[in-house]
Amino acid sequence: MELGFDPGLVLLALAPVFLGCVAWEAWYWHKRGIAKYTMVDTLSNAGLALLHQGADLLANLLFIKTAYTWVHAHGLQLLPISWWSLLLAFLLQDFLYYFFHRASHRVRWLWASHVAHHSSERLNLSTAFRQSLTYPISGMWLFWLPMAWLGYSPDLVILVVGLNLAYQFFVHTEAIGRLGWLEQVFNTPSNHRVHHARNPQYIDRNYAGVLVIWDRLFGSYVPEVEAPRYGIVRQIQSHNPLRLTFHEWSDMFRDAWRTRDPRHFWKPPEWAESQAKQQRRS
Repeated sequence: MELGFDPGLVLLALAPVFLGCVAWEAWYWHKRGIAKYTMVDTLSNAGLALLHQGADLLANLLFIKTAYTWVHAHGLQLLPISWWSLLLAFLLQDFLYYFFHRASHRVRWLWASHVAHHSSERLNLSTAFRQSLTYPISGMWLFWLPMAWLGYSPDLVILVVGLNLAYQFFVHTEAIGRLGWLEQVFNTPSNHRVHHARNPQYIDRNYAGVLVIWDRLFGSYVPEVEAPRYGIVRQIQSHNPLRLTFHEWSDMFRDAWRTRDPRHFWKPPEWAESQAKQQRRS
């Protein structure tokens, strides 16, 4: 399925909508005298977004779309384009996104990219821009290969991924409370506030992209009860986009080199600290 436009540009095309919503939310909190935004944090988020978008466009051009095209050509070709196959594409991508997101919290190689998104101690719509340019390196794109293998065109795969991420922009806010029965089905602002919190009971919960039913099915769902405290366990005190992008990569390689233990690449992020504590006790 050829779309007639570059699907990798869908998030850039929606930038005016995103920026308008950020401006509205900043005004909303300013009128109430509540400091949910700071200039330095917002500019840091914008810098990370530009680096991420540039890296994604370059990676799509150099190898990602080629990989999807090869897998599509050698796949099952099971899915003729129809309304139901397009609906299935959204559901399948959201299902695969759940496992990508869960792995990004439990595999340090993937966390090295994803940590940038969680490193702000604020949660507002601009936080959604806070992404890493290293996702093509850590392998986010590999999680969508099953879609190409089943018969979805590379353009459609890239488009659906972009639309899923576009939806997630709107759940990065404290301006919207709980939404009744929608909390049971969809990733909502309340559900996603839990995901960004570092309260012990909220860590590594609510991985949903669009549908929270995956969290309910696989036991990772927790409702918002206690007020969230945002950031990461080992908080980095920096607004430098390059420092925010590469600090965990640096720590990971340093730990692996120092201990001569390659498990630092695939163990959970907290494994290195638990190993260090065991060594201090022994």
